[in-house]
Amino acid sequence: MHTESLRPAFSLPASLARIGRHLPRRPFGDALALALTVMRRTGNLPGDLDFLEGKTVCIKVSDLGIEARVQVNGERFRAAASSEADVSFQASSLDYARVALREEDPDTLFFQRRLRIEGDTELGLALKNLLDSIEPPAWLMRALAAIRPAQR
Repeated sequence: MHTESLRPAFSLPASLARIGRHLPRRPFGDALALALTVMRRTGNLPGDLDFLEGKTVCIKVSDLGIEARVQVNGERFRAAASSEADVSFQASSLDYARVALREEDPDTLFFQRRLRIEGDTELGLALKNLLDSIEPPAWLMRALAAIRPAQR
């Protein structure tokens, strides 16, 4: 666990979420699918993701108003064309970063209503547990640490 906390130096303007809701979803889904495929091929994701085969997972970033939908198709992820998701996760960009940096536990965020899981609860819990067990790649940790505001 990191001793420094990822605290916002400022809040993101509400206008970002209003703009984000009008942006096309496909680029975000493509970017997430590519990142997950690369993580899987480099061994940063477990090989057994059969429980996700054909399921649509939606990641919503509430303060940016964006969302990405992906599906597992064989050995790779792809952006999902469907507007319906089997399970959706929703949190702020800061809370997602805190989870990735291991500064917050997803269960704590869930019970504080800062992480919402909707849809297939069993699938959501299995996915949350899987993601919580993965050690983030060093490059991601460096990138997230770089955006950490200076401590006062």
